[in-house]
Amino acid sequence: IERSFSFAMPEKGVIPIARYTIKDQNGLIKVMDITRLFYTAVILVFVSGVLNLIVLRLSALSANYKIKKQLQPLYNLAKNALLLSDEEGIHPAEGGGTSQGGYDSSRIHNLESAIDSLKPDLPDTQLETNDEDLKGLENAINSLLLRARKSSDQQIRFVSDASHELRTPIAVIKGYTDMLDRWGKDDEKILAESIFAIKTETEHMNRLVEQLLFLARGDSGRTTLKLESFDLSELVREVAQEFMMIDRDHLWELEAEENIQVFGDIALLKQALRILADNARKYTPSGGSIKLKAKRDEKGIPSLIVQDSGIGINFEDMPKMFDRFYRSDPARGREKGGTGLGLSIAKWIIDRHEGYFDILSHESFGTRITMHLPAKHTAAAE
Repeated sequence: IERSFSFAMPEKGVIPIARYTIKDQNGLIKVMDITRLFYTAVILVFVSGVLNLIVLRLSALSANYKIKKQLQPLYNLAKNALLLSDEEGIHPAEGGGTSQGGYDSSRIHNLESAIDSLKPDLPDTQLETNDEDLKGLENAINSLLLRARKSSDQQIRFVSDASHELRTPIAVIKGYTDMLDRWGKDDEKILAESIFAIKTETEHMNRLVEQLLFLARGDSGRTTLKLESFDLSELVREVAQEFMMIDRDHLWELEAEENIQVFGDIALLKQALRILADNARKYTPSGGSIKLKAKRDEKGIPSLIVQDSGIGINFEDMPKMFDRFYRSDPARGREKGGTGLGLSIAKWIIDRHEGYFDILSHESFGTRITMHLPAKHTAAAE
């Protein structure tokens, strides 16, 4: 069988018509008009490429912002040292390196030169002054450089993981587009299956991009909390009612103490609770129970609790469960519709509220995740 593509200009209009021609061994020729399918595939590939570029650009901007912010103290230090030298009258003496007051001004200039010559993007860059009196300052600056490099490495890894995650739905869409191209015109079952798969993967990709943008804005400091006083118990009731309506496969239980006043961002805290509740229902077998609680812990700190009767978390996975794109079982994670970013977003939200997590889990028994909010937010609310 011979297959070929061809394009022809229409009598009216400027968009070329795409045709797919099949010629069998008997010389029978069949020509199909695939114009709409062809341009749909082109648009999907273009949109996917644009989304990739957006994610890469945002991640690069975030990395540059963090590096500049962390290196700012170095430039301030050099500037203040020069200002101090001018105010104290510390200038090189004629014919030698000793300034007024017995100070060696060359040491200040050597420090300035060493800082200016630093290249923070290189992996082994360190400040070396070879001056024992400046050893403490040298160690502090090198520690700052190390943290900047770790932050940069994290951003690079984030971009790499994001590209990998976006590549999967793009590959699925391309596969189903090829299947449509071959058999979709004549087989309604394949046509329906392909449309459903392409729609599902597009929604998954859209959700992934939204979460990536949320984390990128947060890392670059462009997400601000809208703090206000509200009742934490009412927030838990609203989320519980939402899941009771959309999920009939699990038994949802609500426990909320009355009048737990806190001071925080309602929308973000509700988002964090939804993420944990959605995660619980994904990994709890049908018919299992999930509890949402609002209470004060033994220290009187307001807390949000999500407790399920699901499959639990491996002990080895616990230290990594809040890492971006981490999944204990990647295949199962995609099967459940997860992106690997939900828990990272929840942690970012709780961290910005200066709170912390408490996790208790056992395989085949269930998981309880508690989000503690700091007492100072409670005091502000009261």
